[in-house]
Amino acid sequence: MSYLGVPGAKLYYEVSGTGPVLLLISGGTDDADDFEGVVPLLHDAFTVVAYDCRGLSRSRLDGGPVDVPVEVHADDARRLLRAVGDAPAHVFGSSSGGQVALSLTARHPELVRAVVAHEPPAVALLPDSDPRSTVLAEARAVHAREGVRAGMAAFVAAAGLDRVKHPERYAPESPQAAMNTQKRLVRMERNLEYFLSHIVGPAADYVPDVDALSSVSAPLTVAVGDASEGQLAHATGRALAARLGREPAVFPGGHAGFVTHPRAFARALRAVLAGRPSAD
Repeated sequence: MSYLGVPGAKLYYEVSGTGPVLLLISGGTDDADDFEGVVPLLHDAFTVVAYDCRGLSRSRLDGGPVDVPVEVHADDARRLLRAVGDAPAHVFGSSSGGQVALSLTARHPELVRAVVAHEPPAVALLPDSDPRSTVLAEARAVHAREGVRAGMAAFVAAAGLDRVKHPERYAPESPQAAMNTQKRLVRMERNLEYFLSHIVGPAADYVPDVDALSSVSAPLTVAVGDASEGQLAHATGRALAARLGREPAVFPGGHAGFVTHPRAFARALRAVLAGRPSAD
């Protein structure tokens, strides 16, 4: 457990395991602890690095909170990779962390050995006629007018996180995973104000550089959850995959499958990083 100084912040990060670096980037309400279930299943093959993005949980801001563009988060990830090793790294990012992984890959392809972007909420890639293309900005506006509870309720409804088509695929795979899911909700509660104030807006504005991503030599996989069909991030993941001209990998669970289904998720992630179909 260490801290890395970056411009304007100090990033909390954890390193475990041996082998090539695998950087895990959590979403905008979350932190390194989201991966506590999957890390022990990965660190026999990877040096696993997980961290709290700036402004979240244990990562400290040098000044007052401000909006953080995805590109700034990507630069933080770049600096962290430089601090922990000098070889290209595997990168996994989920939700807004998936957008960070995409930006890192487009801007610094030399640092990336393989990348998995899991359900990045790239609403800019949805068709103009899709009403969901504005929902993230609208949730932020509700928060500004009515506060955290109303803003988060608007976000959950807009993202479709309150609608589950396949509940049998959504339920945690074990009692421990169920406990970790509850612990995650407590951590999310502490990050909601910062998330709605300073992360949702930049995440809504971010447009992946599809041309740059199409030209990188490192394998790039867009992943969606097998239990998140009909939800916003599942749709944006598929939209990104279509722009890149490839099929998305389907990972176990929903938007937080790495928390609810760590064993199955770790198997899928290892398979994709090894260049095998995720169902192996």
